[in-house]
Amino acid sequence: MGKLTVEQGSASACNAPVAENIIKVGANAWRSARADRIAFLIDGADYFDRLNEALRCAVKTIWIIGWDFNPDIYLRPDRPDETLGELLLSLAERNPDLEIRILVWAMGPVYSGKSLRLFSEKTWSTHPRIHLKFDSKHPLRGSHHQKFVCIDETIAFLGGIDVTARRWDDSRHLAVNPMRVTPEGDSYEPVHDLQAAVTGEAAAMIGDLARRRWQRATGKTVEAGEKGGPIWPESLPSELGGCDVALALTEPGFPGRKSRREAIRMTIDAMAAARRHIYIETQYLASFGIAEILERRLAEPDGPEIVVIVTRISHGFLEKIMMGNNRDRLIRRLKRADRHNRLRVLYPVVPAEDGGEQDVIIHSKLMVIDDYFLRLGSSNLNNRSEGLDTESDIAIEAVNGNCRQAIANLRNRLIAEHVEASIDAVEQALARTTSMIDTIDELNTRARGLRSLDVGKKGEISPVWGTDFVDPKKPYWPLQKFRAGVDTLTSRFLNIFT
Repeated sequence: MGKLTVEQGSASACNAPVAENIIKVGANAWRSARADRIAFLIDGADYFDRLNEALRCAVKTIWIIGWDFNPDIYLRPDRPDETLGELLLSLAERNPDLEIRILVWAMGPVYSGKSLRLFSEKTWSTHPRIHLKFDSKHPLRGSHHQKFVCIDETIAFLGGIDVTARRWDDSRHLAVNPMRVTPEGDSYEPVHDLQAAVTGEAAAMIGDLARRRWQRATGKTVEAGEKGGPIWPESLPSELGGCDVALALTEPGFPGRKSRREAIRMTIDAMAAARRHIYIETQYLASFGIAEILERRLAEPDGPEIVVIVTRISHGFLEKIMMGNNRDRLIRRLKRADRHNRLRVLYPVVPAEDGGEQDVIIHSKLMVIDDYFLRLGSSNLNNRSEGLDTESDIAIEAVNGNCRQAIANLRNRLIAEHVEASIDAVEQALARTTSMIDTIDELNTRARGLRSLDVGKKGEISPVWGTDFVDPKKPYWPLQKFRAGVDTLTSRFLNIFT
């Protein structure tokens, strides 16, 4: 077991909590539960290493819920002796009480370029206690986007990282890394991401979410089983514990079933409550509803600083045309509102082998408000994450000094990674300047660092034509009867293979 440790937070953060609690169960959160231990895992190597340890301790249940899944990856690329699928099979064969359930969005293997044979021809997935199902019960163009693992109801990992290919990278984010390859041997770009680990009742709450998703996708109810013993990776220090963790969901509505839009409400409420700093990491920055909130905060004479770390490059035609152009228009809109010079929209780079710069893909979905509030999960700042896709985010609100230190420490660790500085240097600069922006400007002097996403103030600031169809906020109900028939056929076809 890792012992409880909390690093000192920055003195620059707001010295008083917000006047009113941000988290409100029933309004912007589904449920809240106590976590005995919490740790924040920065980048896929850190997560997959801890996941590897935790999976080997499973006794009763393993839930893997994701947008995508790939059994051919190695959780430890430095020790490529056992694939994930082989590990799961060995765990099931070794322990007759262990049930493993994996739920994958039906189109995930298609979007990620995998063949369905990847699932059908592997002996691991034919084991009677390994249950692999494809979830196709979504609105037209909607997806299952939640990304979490729950083991024995005692430990859960939730954030932006699917257990699949093209997610592993270490915090060096080298331009070329021989371990950063797909199962087919193809290299891919540096990628930055985040996942949280929680234990106690908070982990059991995420287990309840897994059963909820399973029942809605398969029609089969799985009762909560007996909890296993304590599980915590020995090499992982706990950053805080004994505090409540809220779980905010996004679920599209169906005829006869109300939608859930807690995640976007949580985001809006948190942004409105900020006093000094809003720190954001997001794959997409394309929600004009969020832009309105940030515009109002930027217009305030004494409003908070806003730092957004975002991906610059786009993949695929629609992503470039829609997400990329809407991001640029949104940034242009925010720059026009930034009368007091309190906004920075940045993307990370590392030195390339040819002497130039290599972009780092931002896949994380994080928001830190002052040193008081943290939201981490699967929700991007785009329209579909507000009401079309299924999403899950955890939120933590500081209740004591240790909690505030842990929240500030995570933000400072992230800034330090992006500008290749020590955490001490970030904390000292924050304490001296009381400004995230000044701190980044002061420390951002190396070949690896953050670059401004240069979007001029002139030009379009409204959403690209067709946004409501390509990146909709809610389902298109006139097409749902057609989609229901497609769902039925797709589910029957995919589950033949499993």
